[in-house]
Amino acid sequence: MIKQFAGKTAIITGGGTGIGRAAAMALAAEGCAVTIVGRTSATLERTVGDIQAAGGAAGYTICDVTNGAEVAAAVQFAAREAGRLDFAINSAGIDGDDKPVMTADYSVQVFDQMIATNVRGMFLSMKYELQQMLPHGAGSIINISSGAGLVGVGGYSGYCASKHAEIGMTKSSAIEYAKHGIRINAICPGLVDTPLIAKMLEENKAFADHLVDSHPIGRIARASEISDAVVWLCSDKSTYLIGAALPLDGGYTAR
Repeated sequence: MIKQFAGKTAIITGGGTGIGRAAAMALAAEGCAVTIVGRTSATLERTVGDIQAAGGAAGYTICDVTNGAEVAAAVQFAAREAGRLDFAINSAGIDGDDKPVMTADYSVQVFDQMIATNVRGMFLSMKYELQQMLPHGAGSIINISSGAGLVGVGGYSGYCASKHAEIGMTKSSAIEYAKHGIRINAICPGLVDTPLIAKMLEENKAFADHLVDSHPIGRIARASEISDAVVWLCSDKSTYLIGAALPLDGGYTAR
């Protein structure tokens, strides 16, 4: 049976762990040749190895998404064999300090790092991904934002600022490129069971219970639940969705 993404190519930033890893594995399982991008070779190699062991096609390249030259080279690397880029999942990002901090006490350094990685990194990724997609008049870009990009969260003003900015870039760019055949959307998860979140919850049980309870469904998401949405947004079943910020959050933002 022919898989739905056979012959397609994708780049996934932050593809070594968490949502990015789950997205890479899900797209590869559907026949897509994936290139994962990140700063840590060990996690990238592990994800590539798991995909290849399952019969998929994958490669990786080291890249800091805040560096424009490195991002441009990574996108070119992803498109090199097929001569085109069909999908891009921009998952690279940081969440700053785990503990809530009032705005007056918020670290300027942490704030700057947040904007540099989450906002500048996503901007640079889209910039060069779009340049690859435009000549072919087709493509799907999926930006992994957060429920914190849709609502305010006390104690996390820097993170919320970066995630709101990601959604603004997604919507503006989606309007620009809709008539060029390129669909741009964002997924806004609540908490997801990733190694980073697991560590945070393990270190602060009381805070963990509060965060889980804030999701009406009564649990945090599995990474595969986010990657299922990625597959759908890349597929021909979502061709009329443009500029959406999809809350995939167990009801967190429905309150």
